[in-house]
Amino acid sequence: MSENPSNPTPAPDVADLALAEAEQTDRIDHGPGWFRILWSSRKARAGIVLLGLYVLLAILAPVIAPYRGDDTSFAPVLLPGGEHLMGTTTQGADIFSQLIWGTRVSLVVGLFGGLFATAVGLVIGLTSGYFEGTWIDDVLSLLTNVALVVPTLPLIITLMAYSEVRSIWFTILIIGIISWAGAARSKRALMITLRHRDFVTAAKFAGDRTPTIIAREILPQMTSLVAAGFFGAATGAIGAEAGLSFLGLGNTESVSWGTMLYQAQLQGALAQGLWVWLLVPGLALSGLIMALTLINFGIDLISNPHLREDG
Repeated sequence: MSENPSNPTPAPDVADLALAEAEQTDRIDHGPGWFRILWSSRKARAGIVLLGLYVLLAILAPVIAPYRGDDTSFAPVLLPGGEHLMGTTTQGADIFSQLIWGTRVSLVVGLFGGLFATAVGLVIGLTSGYFEGTWIDDVLSLLTNVALVVPTLPLIITLMAYSEVRSIWFTILIIGIISWAGAARSKRALMITLRHRDFVTAAKFAGDRTPTIIAREILPQMTSLVAAGFFGAATGAIGAEAGLSFLGLGNTESVSWGTMLYQAQLQGALAQGLWVWLLVPGLALSGLIMALTLINFGIDLISNPHLREDG
């Protein structure tokens, strides 16, 4: 029985099949598009690797550090060498062990301080921008403007100086409460732009509720801005905690890079030849802040394609 020539089976388009296969292979080999853009930047790549090293140090602190950071059972003022790679403090603590254990404190402060400040700024900024022109926007904008003009560092120092609580979590709370205003201002401006887009109007006509519109339609458009705000807030939180500890306003009983600097200058480390005690926590802080800053450069490439040529 012969085939019916009037109804031929359509042959597959070879070009379309090849293109689809190439796109699938590209997705498998190179991962999400945002990560490819981020990884293509030499600055961001260096920042990711450096941050990864800090995270590994924090996770493996019990394995890498030869002693606990609060162990003061050794002879004081030992110079680098022998069983103590970086020497010991005037209290008899191993400097290298304190450096490794202090990584955890800085990463915890950066993570939770950044998340808290970003979350507060995001909620206030989105709410203010979405209800632009209403009394809600007026109240939140006034609150944001007041928070922006208040000098941040003196306020943090004053609050910490008169507080009887000196835990790391209280420090994170204070830093987060003080640091949200800049993020709220930028997110409000972007929200005002996005809320007039066609896809938001379509969602309103479809009967979607306001929280649904914000979560499904608007937030995905703000991912790079939120990420950049988080890394910026984390950088500020790490620096603020170190500064407060250096001034003696942090938890002096904990082992952090800031308390190492505080104890080093308090005990006259340089006069006793313990320059390592003063130098290494400062270098560690600088390296972590630089890693977060370099990653932020890569995030800028995601939101601004004009910067991608230089990477």
